[in-house]
Amino acid sequence: MPLVIAYQPFTDQPADAIFDLLLPIQRDEYGIAVTRQDQPDIEDIAAFYQTGLGNFWLALDRKKVIGTIALKDIGNQQVALRKMFVHKNFRGRDKGIARQLLEVALKWAKEKGVKDVYLGTTDKFLAAHRFYEKNNFHLIDKSHLPTNFPVMKVDSRFYHLRVD
Repeated sequence: MPLVIAYQPFTDQPADAIFDLLLPIQRDEYGIAVTRQDQPDIEDIAAFYQTGLGNFWLALDRKKVIGTIALKDIGNQQVALRKMFVHKNFRGRDKGIARQLLEVALKWAKEKGVKDVYLGTTDKFLAAHRFYEKNNFHLIDKSHLPTNFPVMKVDSRFYHLRVD
């Protein structure tokens, strides 16, 4: 069956649908000991992400959540890129879902006047490192993060993108 992908901002999807995507990737694929309780931002996406310059988007295949990406407003025309995940069956350059999610978020950022996008990730997400670097993110030392950047306990690698 051909893919029918829609990219849209979060509206009222239940948190369960998003956790059904996130938790298997985090725990089963990458062995990160994270729980639903460790991610209260997903329980109230509108309040956590959809304020100021932030937003949260979904990639949907016939209403099934297959990807997510979020921008968290951290002040000073800067955002933190968070929750970028794509279901393993929908990954790959040929499908382009991760790239499209990133394009949607960066287009939003540019339209809203965002100057800088920062992100933190774990050393385990090697494919993600390559993806970010191919998309013009630059590896930075943790000491170069803005003081208001929300470092997660699993973050050990940090990137920056200047939005032009």
